[in-house]
Amino acid sequence: MRILFLFLFSTLLLSCSDRKRLNLDDSVEVLRDNFGINHIYAKNQKDLFYMQGYLAAKDRLFQFEVWRRQATGTVSEILGEKELDRDIGTRLFKFRGNIEDELNHYHDDGYEIITSYVEGINDYIIEVNNDPSKLPIEFTLLGIKPEIWTPDVVISRHQGLLGNITQELNIGRAVSRIGEEKVNDLMWFHPKTPSLKLDNKIRKEDLDKDILKLYNAFRRPVKFKVEHLHEEFRKKKNNEISKLDEFDEFDEFGIGSNNWAISGEKSFNGYPILANDPHRSIVAPSLRYISHLNAPGWDVIGGGEPEIPGISIGHNGFGAWGLTVFRTDAEDLYVYELNPNNSNQYYHDGKWMDFIEIKESIPVKGKGDYEATLKYSVHGPVTLIDEERQRAYAVRCGWLEIGGSPYLASLRMNQSMSWEEFRDACNYSNIPGENMVWADKEGNIGWQAVGIAPIRSTHSGLVPVMGDGRYEWDGYIPIIDKPNVYNPKEQFFATANQNVTPDSYEHWDAIGFSWSDPYRGDRVNNVLRETSKLSMEDMVDLQVDYFSIPSVELIKMLEESNLESQYQKFSERLYKWDNKLLKTSTEAMIYVNWERLLMKRFFEDYFPEEVKDLLRVQLYTVIDKLKKINTKQRNEFLKETFILSINELKSKFGDDETNWIYGQENYKHIKINHPLEDIVNDSIYNILSFKTYPRGGNGYTPGSTSSNLSQSSGASFRVIIDTKDWDNSLATNSPGQSGDPRSPFYRNLYKDWADDKYFKLLYSKKKINSNLHSKEVYYPR
Repeated sequence: MRILFLFLFSTLLLSCSDRKRLNLDDSVEVLRDNFGINHIYAKNQKDLFYMQGYLAAKDRLFQFEVWRRQATGTVSEILGEKELDRDIGTRLFKFRGNIEDELNHYHDDGYEIITSYVEGINDYIIEVNNDPSKLPIEFTLLGIKPEIWTPDVVISRHQGLLGNITQELNIGRAVSRIGEEKVNDLMWFHPKTPSLKLDNKIRKEDLDKDILKLYNAFRRPVKFKVEHLHEEFRKKKNNEISKLDEFDEFDEFGIGSNNWAISGEKSFNGYPILANDPHRSIVAPSLRYISHLNAPGWDVIGGGEPEIPGISIGHNGFGAWGLTVFRTDAEDLYVYELNPNNSNQYYHDGKWMDFIEIKESIPVKGKGDYEATLKYSVHGPVTLIDEERQRAYAVRCGWLEIGGSPYLASLRMNQSMSWEEFRDACNYSNIPGENMVWADKEGNIGWQAVGIAPIRSTHSGLVPVMGDGRYEWDGYIPIIDKPNVYNPKEQFFATANQNVTPDSYEHWDAIGFSWSDPYRGDRVNNVLRETSKLSMEDMVDLQVDYFSIPSVELIKMLEESNLESQYQKFSERLYKWDNKLLKTSTEAMIYVNWERLLMKRFFEDYFPEEVKDLLRVQLYTVIDKLKKINTKQRNEFLKETFILSINELKSKFGDDETNWIYGQENYKHIKINHPLEDIVNDSIYNILSFKTYPRGGNGYTPGSTSSNLSQSSGASFRVIIDTKDWDNSLATNSPGQSGDPRSPFYRNLYKDWADDKYFKLLYSKKKINSNLHSKEVYYPR
């Protein structure tokens, strides 16, 4: 009996010692399903967000460390002097307001939530630094370790969709070179016509310097070079940098999103359905991360930025919400006259004013610390002082106000239990400018545009202005007063980054002028308008729909061209085609190659040389101009470009048209890149890399796969939410939930995503347990 007692006692001690103990107030259960989603069940709010931070860091530690260094302006500490401009820019554009007020903007308990989240991240960082065998391989390759977070890292603005300041400067430069009228003719500004008039004190030479160097440096993705790696891991004879993002030169508005909500009158089961597929860069790991958060007052599931707490897109068992970009201009570039006798003074409001200065010490690898002097005007960060021309430049940023951290205000949406509560939560959502759609189990649907929007009564915000006090903002429009709709008579509402502001709207001085091409939105609206009793399968089909509206318009115009017989057989194929850019289609290759060449040729022929480095062309503009020019000129242009395109395809793929398949490695495809895979040796490459898969669609189809032939953007994360049966909801997140190549969830979702297949977004504990990968209970220390 005594032996049995000792055995049981030792077993109990062993089981207790095996328990995972963390800085918790109570035990937390984590169920991980077969898709890699963590379902966190906590007994209090603090533990809930602590565990979200801990588990997200465990899955995405290298991504977290890159984010932290970008957010803190310490990239040059590990990558050297070439990253110094980035770090100066980061510190220049850092939020410097009251941190407690900032955190509590996002939720009444924001300070507790975000500090708990950070504590969870830090406890995992301490854990792996104490046991380096747990560190993901990237840390070994670069010879670095993850470092401790603070709440300032979470609220960084460096990766947000912030405004149009680069476009504003380029438009201003273009106006200074070819004039306001010509720029207006080349661009598609709507729904209203903006003034592009430059102040008579602003000259061409005032805009030619690299004014936004520091801004652009802090905003660009980190790109690793081969010399950043330990020598033993380097790819031999390679001077290239790693690839994170690659955008088509004509695809300025290509990164967007789709969302829609349909009422029960439109759905198969009599309840609303919400769909959302945000389009971002397709990278590894994904820019989205799915979690399920359950604690008293919380039961929310969905996706969001992995580095911030809460759920940006998802549902809470009562209502569902999703977002797309509602283009909002919360930035302006101000030009100042400098005091000829004191370059630290600028002219504003009738007097000379001193720039405010802040000193920062920036560690630089191999160089010691760099002492930076950051300057600020009444409008904001000063990006350049040009003593030669006696000019200075500053950026006013709405996103540097309290509440400017992207997506964090979704914390309030996570607990919304009515349309009214949801709209109130939207009122705190400053960044990005978004179309928020809503659907709930009581049958309601709605749309609310959000985002901090300056009221400009003196200028359009599309060209730089003088900072002397004549071009000030008249405050911000209350977010709740931005366009919205509740239970529309059409029984649905959809957005795809096109202009959806109703003509009856009144506050036009807070609405932007640049929007995406209408084709994705038109296709979604057409399908939803014409179809009833829409099923979940119908929703999937629409999210990955590859029907090309511009192909209908261009092919119709091509029919009027008199093509020679050797080319006519190719045009005949297009006339009989169903206009779907399927990956198995030959017609899709014929059309897309022509569309791409046509846009390039239009740009070359119609855009003046002086502005080709400044302006981009939208496909809508090309088609609109072709409709308006004389018939002979249009037919010659279409004929010439079509012949050139066919000859190009013959040269590349030969005369055998069975090789002319749209989706293939040598044409339209996806090859997700790990940030280091292009600079490592073959053995490491095999650990990090991803396969290539054929793709359909392009940047103008609802199933958006970017205008690049190697897909660079689109919806790696998607949701379709059934408000009657939450377990019937669907999702994707490519390539996987984890960023650690050792994890079974590193690339497990990639091929299904490339094949447009979804998985169940499980919500009830019963369903989760029936699809369980692992269970872990964490205990207080």
